[in-house]
Amino acid sequence: MIPSFAFLFPGQGSQAVGMGKCLYENDLQARALFENADATLGWFLSRMCFEGPEDLLKQTENTQPALYVCSAAAVEVLRGCGVEPSCVAGHSLGEYSALYAAGVVDFETGLRLVAARGKAMAEASRNSPGAMAAVIGLGIAKLDEVCVVASNGTGPVVVANDNCPGQVVISGTRQSVERACDLARAEGARSAIPLPVSGAFHSPLVHDAREVMEEELANAVFREPRCPFVSNVTAEPVQDPEEIRWNLIEQITSRVRWVESVRGIAAMGLTAGLEVGPGRVLAGLVRRISPEMAVYAAGTMESISRVLSAED
Repeated sequence: MIPSFAFLFPGQGSQAVGMGKCLYENDLQARALFENADATLGWFLSRMCFEGPEDLLKQTENTQPALYVCSAAAVEVLRGCGVEPSCVAGHSLGEYSALYAAGVVDFETGLRLVAARGKAMAEASRNSPGAMAAVIGLGIAKLDEVCVVASNGTGPVVVANDNCPGQVVISGTRQSVERACDLARAEGARSAIPLPVSGAFHSPLVHDAREVMEEELANAVFREPRCPFVSNVTAEPVQDPEEIRWNLIEQITSRVRWVESVRGIAAMGLTAGLEVGPGRVLAGLVRRISPEMAVYAAGTMESISRVLSAED
């Protein structure tokens, strides 16, 4: 008997050259999605996923649709094995993959939205340059206070991702992020590490991208999710398509409330999750948030087979 799984979808940072290739080569439905994506976008996203080069794959406007397609392909492999989600959530960009898995958007709609989102965020980052940093070992309440102080006179810096206890990402102008890192260390943070990103995501500096996505999302067809969809913005299940649409707009400049989201999923009684897409970033975060919830990789044919064989 297949257990109840939460499907968790990774965001930017989980990409790697070669991702999705084994799904394309071994599953007809997965292959069809990659071919659909190439035709819809008008360029060979599949080749970039499989062969790189890495410097192009890691560019925001390419990374976002690439991760979406790889995650959607893994969803189709799981469906072919009779595995459907009991709940879905995604980390930032991963929300769009979660919405596809829950039936809120069809594949092409989700792809067009993430392609627009990637371009808009890349453009916003060029127009309003910024930085992000991971702060280790300081509580989020104290870090919120640090950001308020650091923002004074040097532009905004905010908590962008509440990833797991003791690991919080901040985002804002380069000067404010540097100042916040110094203040965080003075308050007892073990470390504050600049991240190799192209912009200040989930901060006011990417407000231009929010405006673009508001227009893009206004014309997209959304349906009610077939299973609970936990929003980054509310950290709670959202059923109403219009509320989901609004939260995706808000999400551009709001923090990713991942800790609260995972705890909410665990409170539903779910004890197992699948990281549906490249990498194992989310599995590591969940282990620190809710150790009672086991999260298994499900981004390759091998990892999916391993999970299903363990449940036979």
